[in-house]
Amino acid sequence: MAKIKPAVLSTVGGLMLAGAGAMLLHNAAGGLGAAATSFLVPKQAPIHREAGAPTFYRDVLPILQKHCQSCHRPGEIAPFPLMTYSQTRRWAAEIRDAVLSKQMPPWFADPRYGHFSNDPSLTPEQVATLAAWVDAKAPGGDPRDAPPPAPWAKGWNIPRPDLVIEMPKPVVLPAKGDVEYTYEIVPTGFSEDKWVQVSEVRPSSREHVHHAVVYVRPPNSKWLRSAPVGVPFTATSLGDEQLGHQAHWTDSDMLLVYAPGSSPDQWPDGMAKFIPRGSDLVFQMHYTTNGHRARDRCSVGMVFAKQPPKQRVLTLQLTNDHFVIPPNDPDYRAEAHGTLPNDATLLSFFPHLHLRGKRFEYNLIRPDGSIIKKLLDVRWDFYWQLSYRLAEPRFLQAGTELQAVGWFDNSKGNPHNPDPNRTVTWGDQTYQEMMVGFFDIAVPADMDKRQYFIRQSAN
Repeated sequence: MAKIKPAVLSTVGGLMLAGAGAMLLHNAAGGLGAAATSFLVPKQAPIHREAGAPTFYRDVLPILQKHCQSCHRPGEIAPFPLMTYSQTRRWAAEIRDAVLSKQMPPWFADPRYGHFSNDPSLTPEQVATLAAWVDAKAPGGDPRDAPPPAPWAKGWNIPRPDLVIEMPKPVVLPAKGDVEYTYEIVPTGFSEDKWVQVSEVRPSSREHVHHAVVYVRPPNSKWLRSAPVGVPFTATSLGDEQLGHQAHWTDSDMLLVYAPGSSPDQWPDGMAKFIPRGSDLVFQMHYTTNGHRARDRCSVGMVFAKQPPKQRVLTLQLTNDHFVIPPNDPDYRAEAHGTLPNDATLLSFFPHLHLRGKRFEYNLIRPDGSIIKKLLDVRWDFYWQLSYRLAEPRFLQAGTELQAVGWFDNSKGNPHNPDPNRTVTWGDQTYQEMMVGFFDIAVPADMDKRQYFIRQSAN
């Protein structure tokens, strides 16, 4: 196992790193559908309820509304909807197998470490209910027992947005080959500051999108100031070496990130992301080709806080971009760590690796590197890149040291490995690797990211 020099806590607010490019997420072409319909069925006896067979309307539909329909409804990421009795009955056997094997709903956190508010896992009783319903030949029951329909906003997994901002011009995608990171700058037109409590990114050609990131470029920022506005561009197309370098590095705030399987941002009352008046949104898109030409026009929906919050949410990261994974190494370890310059409230985690990823964890550590407390330990699944939101936000004092650790499987035993005989380093493309531990914190509302990284002297 190679020894890795730890990276420092990055002040970069999003997915771009100095000299390292940006984050690449799931190759959506064919990936999600396969993941959602491929189940490993454990050998175990059927589960039955003693009090009679459950019915769809009374017992099953409430579970689907709470745990499944965010993905399993028309126009969403899942390959089939589970909104009606006829839709659900068709997939009854697959549903039973998926919940018994715990492959659905997708969740990868080790339950021994931390509790998370967005954990969609079913309780043992809910699993038993679904299995007993299928074993009883999936009875519908009385439609009058059905709960009220879930209040889904058409086209969104968030409440109906107060505002939707869309890329003005679609990106034309080729049928084959690698696609360079593509950017589009969109003025907000905000005449006053805005606090965003809920937000969601929606690509129009989801099957071509590895990731989408939306950055906030305030009016005084010099970042990409000479780049065109309202049209797609890449670092290469800018035709200016210095300007092209800016496309791969920023300290701007990140509004949010989209990845297939990831959830929208929804911050608790009293917390929100900040967009200063006169700001631009910078869409960073990484596309994948799948044999078919396409056009994508990405948008972001926002729900504004009803009143100015007391705390501002910042997204930070722990990054290691100098690892070298040897060929055929089944358990390569890379880490990054750093100290918080000021007090903060820890809210959530978003780990990121590529196809050779195996595990990821976040820890609180002592100066000697020993672990004080493990905050999160996840089994990595490239096709379901989830965020993990603490059920109880954790206050961290200035000087607290955080560590992120990623493990990689570069062996032939990894079925997703593009080439186990290759030495692997950092890179944008899926066949390369990344190691990024994003995390969200809350700080006083009047403190921006630059101010947060100014260490306050002790009283």
